[in-house]
Amino acid sequence: MEHWIWLPQAEYPEKQRTRFSCLAPGEENYAVCELNKTCDFGGRQVRRVSIAVSGDTAFLLFANGRFLLRGPAGVGGDFLYNDQLRPEYYAYDHSFVPADPCAPLIFRALVRMGSVRICEYSRGMGGFALSGTVEFTNGETMEICADESWRIRLLSGYTAPYRYEGSEPPGGFVFAEGRVSPVPTLTAPIPPNEEHPLPLEEGGFLRLSAAGTAEKTFSPDKIYACYLSVRHSGAPAAVFITGCELSGGADWYYELRFSGEDEYFGFELLSVGEVRVRLTGEGACETQLELRASHYPAPACCETETSDPGLNEVLRVCAHSLKYCRQSIHLDSPRHCEPLACTGDYYIETLMTAFTYGDLRLAAFDIRRTANLLRQHEGEMFHTTYSLIWVQMLWDVYRLTGNETLLRENADALSLLLRRFAGYAGENGLIETPPNYMFVDWLTPDGISLHHPPKALGQTCMCMFYFGALKTAEKIYTVLRESAAAQASRARAAALKAAVQKYLWDAEKQLFFEGLNTPTPEGMLYNFMPQNVKKRYYRMHANILAAYFGFFSPEENRNLLKRILEAGDLGEAQPYFQHFLLDAVYRCGLREEYTLKLLKQWEPFIRECPKGLPEGFYKPEPSYSFDRSHAWGGTPAYALPLAVTGLKMLEPGFRKIRLSPSSLGLDLARAEVPTPFGVLRVTAYPDRPPQIESPPGIEIIFGEE
Repeated sequence: MEHWIWLPQAEYPEKQRTRFSCLAPGEENYAVCELNKTCDFGGRQVRRVSIAVSGDTAFLLFANGRFLLRGPAGVGGDFLYNDQLRPEYYAYDHSFVPADPCAPLIFRALVRMGSVRICEYSRGMGGFALSGTVEFTNGETMEICADESWRIRLLSGYTAPYRYEGSEPPGGFVFAEGRVSPVPTLTAPIPPNEEHPLPLEEGGFLRLSAAGTAEKTFSPDKIYACYLSVRHSGAPAAVFITGCELSGGADWYYELRFSGEDEYFGFELLSVGEVRVRLTGEGACETQLELRASHYPAPACCETETSDPGLNEVLRVCAHSLKYCRQSIHLDSPRHCEPLACTGDYYIETLMTAFTYGDLRLAAFDIRRTANLLRQHEGEMFHTTYSLIWVQMLWDVYRLTGNETLLRENADALSLLLRRFAGYAGENGLIETPPNYMFVDWLTPDGISLHHPPKALGQTCMCMFYFGALKTAEKIYTVLRESAAAQASRARAAALKAAVQKYLWDAEKQLFFEGLNTPTPEGMLYNFMPQNVKKRYYRMHANILAAYFGFFSPEENRNLLKRILEAGDLGEAQPYFQHFLLDAVYRCGLREEYTLKLLKQWEPFIRECPKGLPEGFYKPEPSYSFDRSHAWGGTPAYALPLAVTGLKMLEPGFRKIRLSPSSLGLDLARAEVPTPFGVLRVTAYPDRPPQIESPPGIEIIFGEE
C-alpha cells in the first residue's frame, strides 16, 4: 500500500508536511481533511467488502454513514531519535457487510495530519490510503482503492488539537492528489480496536431554551480510554469540555465553537473518569456529547474469584484498567499515552493478559515493533533496563504461545541489544558506562529520583536485569539451536555473576547494595545521568531482582527474599516493582506465606478509588499527581491466579504444564486461565482436593517439583 492521496499541493502548499512526532522539534502543521468516494456497482449485490486502510496520523472511516473503524495501528516508538522516520508504518485489515447490499458504497474518511499524543508517529506528510476487494453474490469481485477520483476538502474549523471554530467554513471539494509513501506500509497483524458509546446521563444532552449557559458533569463508573464527539444544533454556541480521571482535576480541555448545526470528531485518546461541560449559547440550542470507549478487542475475560470480596474488587479493577491500556499498542495509561519505550509496563500487561483476555497477538506485535527500534539504533533504547526487559517479554510470549517463529524473527535484534550491553562493561566486569541507569522505580530516596538514578542507586539493578537477559538469551538461542550464541550468553552471565558477587554483595549484611560509589566521569553526565553520590544504599530493589532471576541456589534465593520481606528497613517498592517481588515470591516457593500479604496493599487504594489503578502507592514528592489508569499496577491479575494454580509451563503453548493448586489460606480460590486449547479452570480449597477442568490437548502433571 504505497499509493496515498491528500490535498493537491498546488492549492494547499502549506498543508503538506509535518514533523515525525510531537517529541521532535519543529512546527506541527495541524490539519484535518474530509475525503469521500461513491462506488456504484451497477445493481450487483455485495456479499462482503475487505479493505486495508491507513492514514497519517489519525483517521476515522465511515461507510454509508456507519462508523467502521479508527486508525491507524500504532507505529510504536521511543523517546529517542524522533526527528527520523520509523522503518515502517501500518494499515488495518477490515471486512464488513453493508447494511444495504444493493446500494452504492459511500466511503467517508476524516483524516488528521500531525502527531498530538507522544505515542503517535507520522511519516512526515498528510495522507490517506485504502485498497480492497468487493465480493458480489454472483461470484464476481471488484478491486477498489483510494485514488485521484476521490474528493477531498480541508475542514478549516479544526484549527488546533482540542479546538474547533465552526465559523471557519470548510474548503470546497477538489480531486485528491496521489503521492508515494517514503517508507513501507505493512498490514498490522492485529484487528482494529473496538469502540462503544459510554452511557451518559440524559443521553449526554445539554439544552438551552434561550440565550444563556448550561452546565453538566458526567461521571462514568470507571476510568475509560475514550474518543470525544459532539453534535450541535440550533443557535450559535461555545462548548467548553474539561475532563479528568478523578473529580476536580483538569487533564484535558476542549474549546468548541459552533455557528449552527454541526458536528465535531475528536482524534485524541482521552482518559475519562469525569467530564464537565459548559454550553454558552446565543439562543435556543442543544449539544450532545458522546464518549466512545476504545480498546483492543476483548470478547471475553477469564476471572479469578476468591472468598475475599476486597481482593475480588482489586482483580476487577486490574482487568478493567488493563483492557483500556490495550489499544493498537500497549499503553502505560490512556492519560500518558507513552510510546513503546516503556517496555516494563507492557511486559507486566502481557502477563496480566495471559491470565485474563488470553490474546497475545498485541504483545507479539509490540515485541516486533520494539525489535525495529533496536535494529534502527544498534540496540539502543531510552530506558536501558526496559530494553533488557524486552528479552523477558520475548521469551514469555514464546513460552505462553509456543510461537517459535517469534524468537527466530527477533534473534537479530536480541544480538544487537546484547552486543550493546557488552560494550557497557567495565574492567571490573560490571555495567559501568551505560547512557543511564533508568528505570528502577518511581521513588525518590533522599530526594534522588529512581527514574534516572546515579550509579549508587541503579548499577546493581541494571546488572541484575542484564544477568537475567543473558540467562534468558541462552534459553532463546538453545531453542533456535544456535549453540555458539547460547554458550556465549552463558559465559557472559557467569562472568557478570562473579563480578556482581565480588563488588556489589555485602557478606556481613548478606545483602546486595544498590551500586558502587565511584564518581561518574564528567563526559557521561547529562540530565538522565546524574553525578554519583557517596552514600552506600541498601534497598530492596536489587535484592528482589537477585531472587527473581535466581542469582543464588534455590535455598539461598529463598533466604534472601525472606530477609527482604522481614527486614522493614529497605525502603518501599511501588506497584511496578511489586510485580518482580510477587513473581520472586512465587519462583522461590514462598507463595503461601507472602502472596496474600503483598496483595492486601492494593485494597485500600481500590477502596479509596474503585475507578482505576493507581500509578503508585507512595508519592515521590508531595505535589506529584499519580494517574489512576496505569496498568503496570495491575500485577495482582497475574500474580494471584498464578499462585492459586501453581502453574508452571513444561512445554511451550500449554502443551504440557504442571499444576499445584493452593487456596493460599482463603476459604475458596477459583482461577480461570485462557490457553490455546480453551479455558483451564482450577478451584482450590483449604480442606479438600482441588477441582480441575481442563480442555483437551493439555497434558497436566500435578504436584510440586
